[in-house]
Amino acid sequence: MGQITNTLLMIRPVAFRMNEQTAVNNYFQEDLDLKNAEINRKAQQEFDAFVEKLEAVGVQVIVENDDLLMDTPDSIFPNNWVSFHSNGVVALYPMFAENRRRERREEIMDRLEEEGFLIEGFMDYTTAEEEDVFLEGTGSILMDRVNEKAYCALSPRADELLFIEFCEDFECDPIVFNAYQTVDGQRLPIYHTNVMMCLGEQFCVICLDSIDDLSERKEVVKQLRSSGKEIIEITEEQMHHFAGNMLQVMGAREQRYLVMSDAAYKSLTIEQVEKLEKYGPIISSDLETIETCGGGSARCMMAEVFLPKAN
Repeated sequence: MGQITNTLLMIRPVAFRMNEQTAVNNYFQEDLDLKNAEINRKAQQEFDAFVEKLEAVGVQVIVENDDLLMDTPDSIFPNNWVSFHSNGVVALYPMFAENRRRERREEIMDRLEEEGFLIEGFMDYTTAEEEDVFLEGTGSILMDRVNEKAYCALSPRADELLFIEFCEDFECDPIVFNAYQTVDGQRLPIYHTNVMMCLGEQFCVICLDSIDDLSERKEVVKQLRSSGKEIIEITEEQMHHFAGNMLQVMGAREQRYLVMSDAAYKSLTIEQVEKLEKYGPIISSDLETIETCGGGSARCMMAEVFLPKAN
């Protein structure tokens, strides 16, 4: 079982806008002074250009259109409601925002099966929503698949007990910590682990400054080092430009690529870029509208498909 995949599910938006239900604890979101139709048009342009760049290097992108009737402004971020595993299991996650729960659509599973993937079963955590308990997919959970570990920064969208249950179900060791960002002079929980941390095959990009508890920070570093990961630190300022929201993917001939937004790339130092490029070329794309209104970036837009292929 590998850490990275060459197949991604991406959802093309039809009604993208700033989601008022997620803005309450996603401090990366900002209002754009544009009409919603114009915001959606720009988001579609950014989405299409991004997909084109991925496909140009041989990444297989399964693009499914959002459903206008659903009124799901955040559907562009499918990695929060679903994950696809190499044993054929699909995990479904409980979502904090009620309007995001409508993103879970059966026809997306049908599409994957049409594309030749095997779905052997479901691990459905969504009933936790009834208890106001949430765990938002690979936004909340960073899996080190090879070393059988999973990392999670706790937040209103990442419940510790449910995360531990997930780790039992998927047979990996839980590494739990708290990560914060400064908002109007206050230290507040970062909404998703994957904005402060990215796990590649041999490296980890991480904002260690966001882990205020020094013993927690030390434990995270210890776990990463024991798994042989090079730790590439980013600052909180870089994190706010989505430098933690990257994903390593595989293209043609098993070439590795590191995918991020233009904003993330521009925030990096020359030294950081050199360290990252040891692990493969960088692909960056302009996602300004999506980042500003959605409060998520490149990694959030890509749901990795690890499902086995039918013979």
